[in-house]
Amino acid sequence: MGTEERGSQVDTAVIGLAVMGSNLARNIESRGIPVAVYNRTTSVTDEFVAAFPTADLVPVHSVAELVKTLARPRRIILMIKAGGAVDAVLEDLIPLLDTDDIVIDGGNALYTDTARREERCREAGIHFLGVGISGGEEGALHGPSLMPGGPRDAWEKCRELFAAISAKVGDEPCTDYIGPGGSGHFVKMVHNGIEYADMQLIAEAYHFMGKVLGMSNSEMAEQFAKWNEGRLASYLMEITAEILRRADPLGDGYLVDAILDKAGQKGTGRWTVQESLELGVPIPSIAGAVDARGLSALKEERVEAAGSFSKGSEGPRNPLEVTREHLEEALFLGKVVAYAQGMALIQSASEEFQWELRLDGIAALWRGGCIIRAALLTEITAAYGSDPRLKNLIQYPKFREQLESGLSSFRKVVAASALAGVPLPGLGSALSYLESYTTAELPQNLIQAQRDFFGAHTYQRKDREGVFHTEWEGE
Repeated sequence: MGTEERGSQVDTAVIGLAVMGSNLARNIESRGIPVAVYNRTTSVTDEFVAAFPTADLVPVHSVAELVKTLARPRRIILMIKAGGAVDAVLEDLIPLLDTDDIVIDGGNALYTDTARREERCREAGIHFLGVGISGGEEGALHGPSLMPGGPRDAWEKCRELFAAISAKVGDEPCTDYIGPGGSGHFVKMVHNGIEYADMQLIAEAYHFMGKVLGMSNSEMAEQFAKWNEGRLASYLMEITAEILRRADPLGDGYLVDAILDKAGQKGTGRWTVQESLELGVPIPSIAGAVDARGLSALKEERVEAAGSFSKGSEGPRNPLEVTREHLEEALFLGKVVAYAQGMALIQSASEEFQWELRLDGIAALWRGGCIIRAALLTEITAAYGSDPRLKNLIQYPKFREQLESGLSSFRKVVAASALAGVPLPGLGSALSYLESYTTAELPQNLIQAQRDFFGAHTYQRKDREGVFHTEWEGE
């Protein structure tokens, strides 16, 4: 249907018609909301609209035409690559928009960029929402998890739209107002950091199954599918079982065995680690997952090192007689710890930036649509619902009991992997975090003494108040 037929009835637009943008536009249109669509390459716009001739899609061929087409207050969704492209489009839009129009950035923007853009738009009298969108291509089309941050009054004007296009858990939409400024994109960034950790933990369980337990791909697929029926149920567990079953269409055997072991990354995991360092929040499971992808990228170096480095004689493959049940415990506890780290980071940012985020609400909107959707999130929602000031998920009574009961299995898996020479950076760092967090006396007293020795950095004492310095040499 053309612009002249829709006229002022159209108040929503999508700029950027790559896979995510085009699927989101189709999602919006499928809810009975006409959508103006624009892509910098005119042929992309025309081909997209032509592919869905019965859909209420309005093609426009310039930013000026898009603004002229939309009724006020306009809602313009940017689905373009994060970075300078967003600023460029925004600078084209701002002079053309009217007071109270709303620009929505649905890309994976750095939250500080979102805060800056929100301020720029506010000065111009328009609204800017930074909306984290998770769910991939299918989520964008059928219902993603949406994490909107920015001015509350602008969110109120988009509330029904977001609720309509988001995933649902029962009757509850997987979207809610996150908070001011760049909080929506911060939460999406941490979601992606948890996603990194979760994927790494699953990959390590797969590695352990093959190298230590001697399981075949079909046995592993069956095991992941079985685990997906219980407390480990999640989207990532579900697709892992499917991946392990897939035959190689271009050769013999399984497709996963033909895939090169070099994992890519787009930066959100790295951002999460960088922000954790700035805020002083330890997230070793997430950092370990980012590092593991970096190490995987050193494929040629690893092959060379593997051929020249001697690890000694090989002992029994499974000297500690680890079972699948032990591994299940380790994987579940590793996931709990990874979520604990991510939620602690969000909580710290909320306090630092005075966002007043509701962690139960954030966990709730991750229950559907997004990549990390999992049964575990129902209990995490309950944890923060019962105690909004909970310092760490490890302290939540139900999780504490599960961690205590499964700790011996967790230790056994990590110890067995070390003896077998199978690296488990995710599970290993999760166990170390758990052990450290629940240990009253750590060896950092020695580090403080060392710092004072070589740099006069001072230290505190256990038995009295104040700050102390010792002249260590010459006494």
